Amino acid sequence: MDRFEEKYVNPFTDYGFKRIFGEEPNKELLLDFLNVLLKEEQGEIVELTYLKNENLGTSELDRKAIFDLYCENERGEKFIVELQKTKQNFFKDRTLYYATFAIREQAKRAGWNYELKAVYTIAILDFVFEEDKNEPHKFRYDIKLSDIETKKVFYNKLTFIYLEMPKFNKTLEELETRFDKWLFVIKNLHRLERIPDKLRERIFEKLFESAEIAKFTPHQVRLYEDSLKYYRDLKNSLDTAKEEGREEGREEGRQEGWEQGRKQRALEIARKAIAKGFAVEDIIDLTGLSKDDIEKLM
Repeated sequence: MDRFEEKYVNPFTDYGFKRIFGEEPNKELLLDFLNVLLKEEQGEIVELTYLKNENLGTSELDRKAIFDLYCENERGEKFIVELQKTKQNFFKDRTLYYATFAIREQAKRAGWNYELKAVYTIAILDFVFEEDKNEPHKFRYDIKLSDIETKKVFYNKLTFIYLEMPKFNKTLEELETRFDKWLFVIKNLHRLERIPDKLRERIFEKLFESAEIAKFTPHQVRLYEDSLKYYRDLKNSLDTAKEEGREEGREEGRQEGWEQGRKQRALEIARKAIAKGFAVEDIIDLTGLSKDDIEKLM
């Protein structure tokens, strides 16, 4: 296992995220995280059941729009938990669209009277929305349908929570709440060499034990290697695109130059990804290009 630089999995890889939150033996980790996240309005979630998200939707396109985790509590309320590694055009639209799956499937019961169970969409973001850059200390956004004038919640069964992880910069010494500790672990797990004393709680001890790469089977190691390679390639490609865009922008001395450079680099990445057989949705994640831009290259 010494070929890995880190002792613990990177939660921002697909495999790392699902290893921590998406496996039945580790279900109490997700349960604890959701209880901490939603305790003010949920009380305590007693039980969670993982649901199959590939069965949602009414069309083939719908069934390709798969999010990371989909589960249900003992009251029948639905939870969509998604990790998003890169900026994506219309990401807020995407989370709203995903939420409609969990709403529409409730109509399948016979004699339905339109009463809905609550739906929660939680997005853990490895980026910051452009419109939020001027709020460096606000990293959590709780969204409900509200009246514009009174600011009162008009409908409380549809909730979106966005966590902009780059803005969370608390050190170990600054952690005050269980929620702080969870965000610290999600952001920094792969950088740690042991479990810090401040995180010596049963739930985090289980997380660190589950995330230790040395305890993986050879098959699990291969899965994580593939996931880690994809994450690093994605990050490197985006970092390169940003830097080339900045350089071209500096040379031309105007914003258009930066945008043009970024777009050209994104198109180059998309061409290579198409040649390697990447799915369109993955290329959208990788480059930030629109579906129309990518289809023009195919």
